[in-house]
Amino acid sequence: MIFKAVIFDMDGVIFDSERLYIDCNKEAARKFGITDMDMVEELGRSCIGITFEETLRKMRECLGEDFPLDEMWAYTSGLFKEKTSGGNLPVKQGVVEILEYLTDKKIPIAIASSTKSDTVKKELSEAGLLDYFDKVVGGDMIKNSKPAPDSFLKAAEELGVDSKDCCIIEDSFNGIRAAHAAGGFPIMVPDILQPDDEIRGLAGEVLGSLLEVRDYLAQQSFA
Repeated sequence: MIFKAVIFDMDGVIFDSERLYIDCNKEAARKFGITDMDMVEELGRSCIGITFEETLRKMRECLGEDFPLDEMWAYTSGLFKEKTSGGNLPVKQGVVEILEYLTDKKIPIAIASSTKSDTVKKELSEAGLLDYFDKVVGGDMIKNSKPAPDSFLKAAEELGVDSKDCCIIEDSFNGIRAAHAAGGFPIMVPDILQPDDEIRGLAGEVLGSLLEVRDYLAQQSFA
C-alpha cells in the first residue's frame, strides 16, 4: 500500500473514553428513574461513532418525547467532565508512539471525530497531543454523521490529499463504514465493539492496538 496521510478517529482510538461515557450515562439513567441498564448499555453502544445531534435523536426516539432527556444529558456530561477534566481523560496504549513515528516520518496526520471541534481541540490539548495533528475535523464541521463519509472526506480535503490515499484508523462500526465509503484504507482497532463479518469485510486490517498499527504502517510506503 502507498499512503499520503493518516486520519484518526478520537474517542475509542486516541482516548479510552467510550466505556466511561456509557458508565456515566448509566449513572445518570438511574438518577432519572431508568432501571433497565441493558437497554442503556445497548443504546450507548448504538451511539458510538455518531454526532451529538444524532445521539440525542436516537436517545429521544428510545426514551420518548416526554422523557427529560436534556436534563439527563446535562447530568451525564457533567459527570464525564468531572471525571476527565484537567487532562484526566485516559489515553489509549500506543498513542504517543504512533504519533511520534508519523511525525518523525513527516506524514500528515488529522483527526476526524464526531465530537464538536472545540471539545476535540480542548481534550487533545489537555492531553498534550494537539500539536501532533496537522488538521482537526469535528462533528460540527460536517453535514452528515458517520457512517456517511463526510468527516473523512473533509479531513482529507483539509490535508490536501485524496481520501483514497489515506489510512483511516477507527474503532467503531459506523467509523469503519464511513472510512470505507470515503474510499480510504480502514484499519479497525477494536475498543468496545468487536468486528463482525460485515466489518471485517470492510476493514483493510483489524489490529489489536495502535502499537500494532505503527508496526504495520512501518511496512508500508508513503508518497
